[in-house]
Amino acid sequence: MQKLFFILLIINFSVFSQSVTENNNIYVCPPCNSSCDTLEFGKPGICNHCNMKLITKKELKELTTEKKKIAFYLQPGIEILDFAGPMEVFAYANFEVFTVSKTKDPIISQGILKIIPDYSIADSPKADILAFFGGNSSSAFSDTKVIQWIKSQKDIDYHFSVCTGAFALAKAGILHDKTATTFHSALNDLEKNHPDITVIKGARFVDNGKVITTAGISAGIDGALHLVAKLQGFNEARKIAYHMEYDKWIPGEGLIISEDDPYKNFKDTAVLEMYTGTFEYLNGTQVELKINQREKSLYAIVEGMNYPIFYMGDNTFTNIAEHEINFVTDENENIIGFTSSEHPDTLFNKLEK
Repeated sequence: MQKLFFILLIINFSVFSQSVTENNNIYVCPPCNSSCDTLEFGKPGICNHCNMKLITKKELKELTTEKKKIAFYLQPGIEILDFAGPMEVFAYANFEVFTVSKTKDPIISQGILKIIPDYSIADSPKADILAFFGGNSSSAFSDTKVIQWIKSQKDIDYHFSVCTGAFALAKAGILHDKTATTFHSALNDLEKNHPDITVIKGARFVDNGKVITTAGISAGIDGALHLVAKLQGFNEARKIAYHMEYDKWIPGEGLIISEDDPYKNFKDTAVLEMYTGTFEYLNGTQVELKINQREKSLYAIVEGMNYPIFYMGDNTFTNIAEHEINFVTDENENIIGFTSSEHPDTLFNKLEK
C-alpha cells in the first residue's frame, strides 16, 4: 500500500511539473555568441549579461529561421570602425554576420588588429546582404577576381557600403545610374572616375532602396541603424542605438531616395506633446516624460536616467523591457495618468504643473 502511494505521488508530481512547464513561457536571450545564450528565464525582461531583450523559445525559433545573412567583405588595411560599428548594430539586430576576404589569410586592420576571415571568395556561402568597407580599398577593389566575385553574387536583397567601400559597388556596376556618397576625401575621386554616379556631398548616408552607401567611418553606424529601421522598424533601431549608447544618432539624417522611409510616421512630434509632463511613480519617485527633438521620440526621465519609450499608437507605448504603457484620458481627451503591464492595478497620476 505504501509502495502504491509512492508511485501515485511520483505520477502526480510528474504531471504537475509537465503542466507548469507547458503553461509558463520560458524566456531566453537572443543568440549573441555569449554564455547567456544557454540561460533560461522565468519572465520577460532584459538579459542582465548582454542587455538584450528576452524572448520566448517560440520567438527564438522564428527568429533563427528568418534572420538575415550579411557578408562583411574585409581587405588588408581595412578601417576598424568602418566595419566594427555596423557589426555591432547588426549583431544587436540578430543578423547572421560572417566575414569574407579574397583568401582566408589573416588580415591586419590599421596595423593593429589581426582578423581571420570566416570564408574566402572561393567558398563563401550565399548572403542576403553584401557589405563593403574602406581602408586600402584602392588596391583591394582593383582586383579583378574580387570584382568578379561581387558581380557573381545573385539575388542579393541589399548592398551596403561604408566609406570608400563604395568603390567596390562602383567598380562592380552596382552604383550605375544611382546616387551615392563616400568618405569626404574620396568624394571627388568617386565623381571623377565614375561619372555615371550622382555623388552626394555632406550626407551621412544615401538610400537608393536596395543600395545604401554611407560617408566615412562613424557614419557606417548611422547607415546600419537605417537599414535595421527599414527591415525591423524605427523602434527597433532606437532600441539598438540606446543599448549602444549611440546618442549622436539623428534618425533619417541622410538622403532617402527610396519610398520605404522608416521615419515617415515619426517626423511630427506634435502627436507626442500630449504625453509630456510629470507623473507620480513608484515609492514616491516621479517620472518626467520629455520629447527628444534630435531623435523625434519620447523619453522617460527617472532619477536623472533617460529611458526610451516607444510609440505604438492609440495611447499605447512600450518600454525597453517590452512592458506595455497605456495612457488614460478624461472626458476631454486630456491625459490624467498611465498604467503599466508591469503594475497593472496601479494608475500613475499626472501631476499638475
